[in-house]
Amino acid sequence: MSANFLSELTGSFSQPSAENPTVAMVEAAYRHHGLDWRYINCEVAPEDLGAAVRGARAMGWVGFNCSIPHKVAVIEHLDGLGESARIIGAVNTVVRRGDCYEGENTDGRGFVESLASVLDLQGKTVVLLGAGGAARAVAVELALAGVAHLRVVNRDPGRGQELAQLVNDKTQASADFVPWNRTFVVPKGTDLLVNATSIGLYPNVDACPDIDLDSLAASMVVADAIPNPPRTALIRAAEARGCTVLDGLGMLVNQGRIAIRYWTGVEVDAQVMRERLMQVLGVTP
Repeated sequence: MSANFLSELTGSFSQPSAENPTVAMVEAAYRHHGLDWRYINCEVAPEDLGAAVRGARAMGWVGFNCSIPHKVAVIEHLDGLGESARIIGAVNTVVRRGDCYEGENTDGRGFVESLASVLDLQGKTVVLLGAGGAARAVAVELALAGVAHLRVVNRDPGRGQELAQLVNDKTQASADFVPWNRTFVVPKGTDLLVNATSIGLYPNVDACPDIDLDSLAASMVVADAIPNPPRTALIRAAEARGCTVLDGLGMLVNQGRIAIRYWTGVEVDAQVMRERLMQVLGVTP
């Protein structure tokens, strides 16, 4: 008998996990490229993360994603980190290399790649809302991609100052921190505004970051890292003011495409992944 009924396994560990559409786009890519691989979306509580990683090792998983709340905590369960994950201090993609599980971070790279079609980042000025795991990944990758200055706006001063200092210490870009204790006015001359908070994420689809929407200039690019829904309140407001906008689907698709390349070695079709995401999220092209 020549048939092989043993699929290669990948997946995701997060909590909550039911609203994460990554499985749909990754399995669409696997099918499109004829790969006998599976992606299993797993609900994993923080206290069970170590057991989940041990289980993946025992079952021979090729790799897995980590989402909220595991992107930092997973590091202690791994055998090493890639360069960007080490700088960022967070992991969203784990890759099996030989007998070792190593952490990478594809969030920021996925975001930067999605920006390529609308903005040349060299020398640009960026305002970043948030300082959590996704924001750290975006900040580091934007800095490595050549932005000149990055302003971190966050409600927690400790995390915000830490992220600004990380950019200053580890990259060629400069950064500063602004406490988010009132409605934030986006400074004139800002080239790119990025929402890397969870504000606007399903089910709170009408929530919008506390910024002065009239400070958005038509010359700005406004990007939201939230994929569900793609057309957040911020994206809609920026579009109404003439801004170039970038929804969170681009970041989600590209970080997934990079992760699949780590696992399989195959450069998959991003459009197939995006179309499947739009289908499952009920988004009209």
